Amino acid sequence: MSRHIQVTFDARDPRALSSFWRDVLGYVHPGPPGVDLPEGADPLAAWDDFLARNGVPEEERNSRSAIEDPDGAGPRLFFQQVPAGQVTRNGVHLDVRAAPGLRGAERMAALEAECERLVALGAMRVRRHEPAPPMDAGHLVLTDPEGNEFCLD
Repeated sequence: MSRHIQVTFDARDPRALSSFWRDVLGYVHPGPPGVDLPEGADPLAAWDDFLARNGVPEEERNSRSAIEDPDGAGPRLFFQQVPAGQVTRNGVHLDVRAAPGLRGAERMAALEAECERLVALGAMRVRRHEPAPPMDAGHLVLTDPEGNEFCLD
């Protein structure tokens, strides 16, 4: 039997980091439990209302956030607040598949175009790995706004 996974990020600002990854991946913030959101409603505003109604102190309302694949195919991403200075780098990172099936100059051009979009969202470009067939088709390394590395593949 297969298992579903959730990828968890330690974060200083869970809401901001989840919003960054939402825009990178085309994911969505789910609404609060038991709340039916009308079409076009802002799920983050719904969470603010939900947490306030349930007595969660304002200083704790950004302690976690999550995003999900609207098609249900990709893993859920969860962001948990940790104290400043406790965010650590580990051996897990995301590969964002931005140019599947493309090769050579066409692939690298597609990765560069996606890199520009992500830098505008708050990512930082780290380095470019040129294609080295047959083992490496080429990729870009970036960091999210909190310094977590990910690859454009």
